[in-house]
Amino acid sequence: MKVVDSFFEQKDAEYVYKYCLTSSYTYGETDTNTTPPTGMVHEIKKTERIYKLLKKRIQEVFTNLQNISINRMYVNCFAPTEKPYFHTDGDKGITFLYYANSDWKLDDGGETQIIVDNEIKGILPIPNRLVGFDAHLVHKATAFRNKHRFTIAVKLINNDN
Repeated sequence: MKVVDSFFEQKDAEYVYKYCLTSSYTYGETDTNTTPPTGMVHEIKKTERIYKLLKKRIQEVFTNLQNISINRMYVNCFAPTEKPYFHTDGDKGITFLYYANSDWKLDDGGETQIIVDNEIKGILPIPNRLVGFDAHLVHKATAFRNKHRFTIAVKLINNDN
């Protein structure tokens, strides 16, 4: 797992948050065959500025990922107190999550829970933070207590493997 704080310059972080606030969403999706849909989703197209911004910044920060293919990029939006499910993002690849909300306090909740060595590790949803982890790790989002939680998911494979 890798955590990068202050991932974007402030102006870009503000742009990303505004993008999340003003995008159109469809009712969630299921992560497994046994769970109902949760949250709302906005697909980010390759032609959009935000797609290019995230891809470029990931390659700047993770210099070992120059030859990447992004399988999918999208915004997850969870309503307050929603209860997402544990899942994996596949057998191989890397998942990046960018926490787009502009403010956060500990009692807001909203951490990403990842199972590591039979224990739950929580990643705090600090604004302008990016976390990357192996796609095969079991994980789930948790909702904020009183506001919507926006996270951009970037799912990729490294073509160097």
